[in-house]
Amino acid sequence: MSPALRPGLAFSWQYTVPPKATVPRLYDDIPGCPEMPDVLATGYLVGIMECACLQMLREHLDWPRQQSLGTLVSFSHLAPTPPGMTVTVKGELVEVEGRRLRFQLSAWDGEDKISEGVHERHLIDAGRFNEKVAAKAARAAG
Repeated sequence: MSPALRPGLAFSWQYTVPPKATVPRLYDDIPGCPEMPDVLATGYLVGIMECACLQMLREHLDWPRQQSLGTLVSFSHLAPTPPGMTVTVKGELVEVEGRRLRFQLSAWDGEDKISEGVHERHLIDAGRFNEKVAAKAARAAG
C-alpha cells in the first residue's frame, strides 16, 4: 500500500449511465421490474460508487496483485437518473485501519445530487484470495 493512501485523500470519477443499468433492463427477469421507470437502478448506483473508490485505489496499490473488495455500503438514492447522463462521484478516504479503508462519497448527475453515504473496502492479496475462493467452490461442488 502506498504511503499516500491516508485519510484526507480526495478524488473524483465520472461514469456515463448505460441503458443496461436501468431498473427495467437490469432486472428484466423479475416480475414487475420491466414496467418500472427507465432510470438508474439503485443496485447499479452502488456499483458505480464502489468503482469510483476502486479506480482511485488502483493508483496506490501494486495492481493487480494487491486489490480491494467492498465490505460495506450505506448510500442514499436521492434522485432519478436516466440513461445517457454522466454521474460524477466525489469521494474522500476518511479512515485507514490496517487493511480496512473507509470512504465518504457523494454523486451528482449534472442536475441533482443523486447519492451520498459511506463505503468500506478491504485490501487483499488477489492470489491468496482466489485460492480461498477456488477451495470453497471445490468444497461446494462436493
